[in-house]
Amino acid sequence: MKLQIKALSTDFLIIGGGTAGCYAALTFAEVSGREVLIAEKANIKRSGCLAAGVNAINAYIVPGKTPKDYVDYARKDAEGIVRDDLLRTMAEGLNRTVAKLERLGLTILKDEQGQYVTRGSRNIKINGENIKPILAGAVADQPQITVLNRINVFEYIVKDGRIQGAYAIGVDEPVLYVISAKAILCATGGAAGLYKPNHPGFSRHKMWYPPFNTGAGYAMGIRAGAEMTTFEMRFIALRCKDTIAPTGTLAQGVGAKQINGLGEVYEQKYGITTSQRVHGTVMENLEGRGPCYLRTVGITKEQDEDLQKAYLNMAPSQTLKWLERGQTPRVQNVEIEGTEPYIVGGHTASGYWVDVNRETTIRGLFAAGDVAGGCPQKYVTGAFAEGEIAAKAAVRYMNDKTVMLNMSEAEEKKRWLEGFLDSSEVQHSTDELEETMQAVMDKDAGGIGSHYRFSEESLSIADDKIRKLERQSDFLFASGMQELVYILELRERLTLCRSVIAHLAARKETRWHSFAEHIDYQESSAEWELYVNSRLENGKLNMIFRPLVQEGEKYEH
Repeated sequence: MKLQIKALSTDFLIIGGGTAGCYAALTFAEVSGREVLIAEKANIKRSGCLAAGVNAINAYIVPGKTPKDYVDYARKDAEGIVRDDLLRTMAEGLNRTVAKLERLGLTILKDEQGQYVTRGSRNIKINGENIKPILAGAVADQPQITVLNRINVFEYIVKDGRIQGAYAIGVDEPVLYVISAKAILCATGGAAGLYKPNHPGFSRHKMWYPPFNTGAGYAMGIRAGAEMTTFEMRFIALRCKDTIAPTGTLAQGVGAKQINGLGEVYEQKYGITTSQRVHGTVMENLEGRGPCYLRTVGITKEQDEDLQKAYLNMAPSQTLKWLERGQTPRVQNVEIEGTEPYIVGGHTASGYWVDVNRETTIRGLFAAGDVAGGCPQKYVTGAFAEGEIAAKAAVRYMNDKTVMLNMSEAEEKKRWLEGFLDSSEVQHSTDELEETMQAVMDKDAGGIGSHYRFSEESLSIADDKIRKLERQSDFLFASGMQELVYILELRERLTLCRSVIAHLAARKETRWHSFAEHIDYQESSAEWELYVNSRLENGKLNMIFRPLVQEGEKYEH
């Protein structure tokens, strides 16, 4: 199979039409009137983390609270390893983005006084099944915005430290796109599929985070020499067993406590930060006091029905499980477990090292949402806020810069891709290498099978094995474009695996139990109150240690 080269040009290229990407496109079009191109691997009507909808806005400044309160909460949850300037500017935009979404048609629940119905101290309730179609519809109404669905961006084009464009392939058509742009926003989301999941084999995509988020944006940044941060702060979700449904609705909606198999409340014993909740569950099971549950027995009939409706809206498998077994939450506590680790900059601080305008260390390349580091606890509205900040900064950056791409380099890239399509020697399949990668990360880099623990020795073993898989991935074969996408996705995951391993090894402490459980360094240390960053230079991943940006300070490149 031969690829056709198609050259495209735009003012602002947005890679990923999910939460942050759509909001950034709307902002850019409104502020500048210039052209925007969204490159989306799936279809923006139902792509990204909002694909199935959500039943609450988890980042909102409720009455009586301030943006500073939200910053303090996020800092405490991350044990201090956050960027105060990024959290502050994100928090200041939360309520503004909610108001805009309501104007676009999002249904937000209100009480008899017309006030938003809160859930906990930072959340409000919504009817959010159609939140992504609402966003996609708003994008479609803007004539300056062009959406290319079903194209997979896999590499940046950088010259003299500045972004020039990107390469992409068609998912369905044999086309290599060469896209020139005056500025680019990476909004590709985080990474799932690095580790062996709760449900391996044919059910391996039954996971907490979208399986189609492969870490593409991270990998492109790593390979292009962008500085990255805090990959060692992995995210492990505490979920309902088997269904991997959210537990926050139970914990916050009905005040369900974490209990062990003896009926003892154990959450205060270990702490109530996100990582501590997971760690406590792991330890109770290891010490023979499992299984662990969220205590729901005894809630009212109305609460029981509300929970069934809520989960039917966002995780229907959980409601179906209750109904099939005849054991709804008021008569049976809900068993819980941890997921495999993910790299998600919307929940932790993993991602691109950016300045306050969300510009990366590559000039003209911006990052927002799960792919941007330093700013955890973003959720939906935080991704919106970052998309807005990045889009406005991109308008200021681009002016009228002219971008001329070298098409001879595109020809070289075409031949490289065609090598996968024309290969005759096939030693391994993409699935085989992916499963091997997940097994390596699970056993040697702190997955479920090792109770999220790792050591210097095990990380060294993991790195050697991942390097071997990288070499083997050079000889994969694709019978068509979709399989070529799978090969590129595997290579992205392998690139990210090596960076995650390097970050886990570099932070010689255990600051976040389970998230980064280093058995050679089992305590936290004041010496490690700093950012662990990295940059790929001349083929070597160099570690960079930066001091914390303190409250009230602002970092600029």
